[in-house]
Amino acid sequence: MYCPESAVILLSTTVLENVLQPFYFRAGTMSKLPKFEIELPAAPKSTKLSLSERDIAMATIYGQLYVLFLRHHSRTSNSTGAEVVLYHLPREGACKKMHILKLNRTGKFALNVVDNLVVVHHQDTETSVIFDIKLRGEFDGTVTFHHPVLPARSIQPYQIPIAGPAAVTSQSPVPCKLYSSSWIVFQPDIIISASQVLSESDRAALPVIATVFDKLNHEYKKYLDAEQSYTMAAEAGQSRSNPLLKRPVRTQAVLDQSDVYTHVLSAFVEKKEMPHKFVIAVLMEYIRSLNQFQIAVQHYLHELVIKTLVQHNLFYMLHQFLQYHVLSDSKPLACLLLSLESFYPPAHQLSLDMLKRLSTANDEIVEVLLSKHQVLAALRFIRGIGGHDNISARKFLDAAKQTEDNMLFYTIFRFFEQRNQRLRGSPNFTPGEHCEEHVAFFKQVFGDQALMRPTTF
Repeated sequence: MYCPESAVILLSTTVLENVLQPFYFRAGTMSKLPKFEIELPAAPKSTKLSLSERDIAMATIYGQLYVLFLRHHSRTSNSTGAEVVLYHLPREGACKKMHILKLNRTGKFALNVVDNLVVVHHQDTETSVIFDIKLRGEFDGTVTFHHPVLPARSIQPYQIPIAGPAAVTSQSPVPCKLYSSSWIVFQPDIIISASQVLSESDRAALPVIATVFDKLNHEYKKYLDAEQSYTMAAEAGQSRSNPLLKRPVRTQAVLDQSDVYTHVLSAFVEKKEMPHKFVIAVLMEYIRSLNQFQIAVQHYLHELVIKTLVQHNLFYMLHQFLQYHVLSDSKPLACLLLSLESFYPPAHQLSLDMLKRLSTANDEIVEVLLSKHQVLAALRFIRGIGGHDNISARKFLDAAKQTEDNMLFYTIFRFFEQRNQRLRGSPNFTPGEHCEEHVAFFKQVFGDQALMRPTTF
């Protein structure tokens, strides 16, 4: 455990983890302070006790560093309830137990230090008590016992102002849930509510979720920029000449798209009790946030949106998202649209339009059209981009024959005869094209006389 305010780190040792070794950092040097032992409460032999990190805190109170230990059971037999033990940790000399704060209750607690006052929050009763170690207490010759300076009181209800995108800043502040079981305390005076804002019971308003996404992606973007800078420098050969240039590491918590997709959104869309419009709004908020920070959205996020829309028969919304390019074009997305044709026939044309916009997807477009027996459309497309001299005749003749439309087969066969004549001076197919089967079929249906004859000049 580290206290940046005092530059002291605590390491726990021994089997019970209750012997603490402090180190003090100053001006680039490290000093090893004396070890000290945290007295664990008495317990039956069958119970294995050990010191838990969540029961330890470090804070500066009246200019002195203290280690606070939340002991859930008193060591004395005539006392009930939990207590907070304060160990004074000086820069020089041994650590000494100085104060004990009597809570007189049991349950889950959280500690904060504000204006040199120790504030202890009690979850069960949703109240907080305040201690001041400067006030006179009961001294037993070793330590001073303190009681709350005021009766237990609840924290005043608080509303969180919205700090999300400009479009939602006009929203009303959101009430903060106090004394939550998901509270995580950071000393001296920070509390983070670690509840899942996407759960049905604690569901947050969309502007709050947008703010969370923006904070996550702000850090994500900084990491991506650092990674890109390193890559560019390495490619330029600066990594060898500059020994200080190092690949960035995730020293802070960075949630990338795959993390959010795998651990948050995939599970979120499966919640049957969640309104589907809210689910889609959350997915689109995450995509909006990525776009806002100029982070390229991965296709699997768009696929998740499409699958969710289809699951709830929101085809009109799907059409709008694609028509106005809310969902970015990609080959995987186009293939997904093709698979939806049986549920939503316009998906076929939407897929083709997307593939056309992808300049590197010409082969996929031809394959799609051929698989739908649209042989002439495929041929027109490939001629339109100037690739008809290099395409496989056999592939198109196979597709034409599978349609069982003899006139279509005749048209395609004639096209390739003419191509052969133009390129090689002969309408005949070469052995390497493996079209013997189709030549035989053409003769069978239309007769030998229908074949083109070589033109001589």
